[in-house]
Amino acid sequence: MPAAVLKMAENQAESAPGPEEKKRKLSGSGAEVQKAPAERSSFKLNSFSVEKILRESARDKTIFIHGKVGEDCGETQDAVVILEKTPFCEETLPQLLNKDADLRLQMKNDIYSTHHLYPLPAFNEIKTTVVYPATEKHIKKYLKQEMYLINETAGDYKTITSPYLQSQAFSVQWVYNILEKKAEVERIIYENPDPQDGFVLIPDFKWNQKQVDDLYLIAICQRRGVKSLRDLTAEHLSMLQNILQEGQVAISKRYNIPGSQLRIYLHYQPSYYHLHIHFTALSYDAPGSMVERAHLLSSVIENLQTNPEYYQKRTLTFALKADDPLLQKFKEAGKV
Repeated sequence: MPAAVLKMAENQAESAPGPEEKKRKLSGSGAEVQKAPAERSSFKLNSFSVEKILRESARDKTIFIHGKVGEDCGETQDAVVILEKTPFCEETLPQLLNKDADLRLQMKNDIYSTHHLYPLPAFNEIKTTVVYPATEKHIKKYLKQEMYLINETAGDYKTITSPYLQSQAFSVQWVYNILEKKAEVERIIYENPDPQDGFVLIPDFKWNQKQVDDLYLIAICQRRGVKSLRDLTAEHLSMLQNILQEGQVAISKRYNIPGSQLRIYLHYQPSYYHLHIHFTALSYDAPGSMVERAHLLSSVIENLQTNPEYYQKRTLTFALKADDPLLQKFKEAGKV
């Protein structure tokens, strides 16, 4: 998610390491990172007015809201606000279920009863992600839509997907800002600065960093010009192996989670076109980890060892939203 996607000011303290995290220092090249002052958000909740709900999920306890900012001064800008209930944290349960919490009975039948629990305000936290100012593309991204499955052959990539990507010139400047230490420096937990085989490991914005049950980190490659899985050849094996090995070691040292309890994968199609790898807790049903999008890094490495041009030749399957312009290109070519 781009650096411009910021948590609200009220939640900025989430990214700061707790006392135990401060004790756990990573070792190795570049692991000790200078921390820059946290950037303050320009978004103000008191100037936000709801336009419509784009999408909601009762299962994931999330809601995506499109709204306007600045109506009071007559010049408005679009914003997308994502609200998500945070997971329960074992350390805070004694305070959550204390005598000051308001427990109201709703129904009782024999030994079973249901209640509404109103905890102290400190435990009513809602993780809030803000896209501001938001473009029409951002709004459409979070809108609930029908999905279509695409089976992209090697030929389809050359004649449909690649020309489309080149024509769009998607900006990844926010990624370069991270790699060049111009943004989000305080969030980097590990770095290998090698320009060819190195990477930066950083928490994903989906994770509030308060518990490891839903751990989610992203490894962003230092090497420029590698857009996606389709670009990978045997030339990139040392980079991929570095990310797999060093990423697991860094996470084990900092969060005490072994590699055997991590799901490490790439997306195709990715949400942005600079190669990056996802590290999530195996117990966490992470968004985007479904079979039509996720490719395990260990399998990618093995495939490239077997055939250096594996991802230039094979058919790759992915899903596209109904309004995605790339889907229209596939329809025009008679592929959908």
